[in-house]
Amino acid sequence: MAALKRTTILAESDLLDRLDRHARRTRSTKTALIAAALEAYLSAHEAAPPLAFIGVGRSSHGRLSLDARRIAGREIGPPRRVDKGG
Repeated sequence: MAALKRTTILAESDLLDRLDRHARRTRSTKTALIAAALEAYLSAHEAAPPLAFIGVGRSSHGRLSLDARRIAGREIGPPRRVDKGG
């Protein structure tokens, strides 16, 4: 387990009251709930990780570009389709 560090936050009293009620109802701690909320928020808003590789060129091996596309797809996900409306 990673070392815990203390911090102070400022929040409106109604939000802190909701946090207290939720902690009691779920038999959890405010620390655990805040940590879980921060983790969820940051996971959803972090930038995509950089690609593990970058390469341009030609190869006598015909599969190289197919393998690169497969790897890139795994790293960054499938290409997004643009809806051109209709």
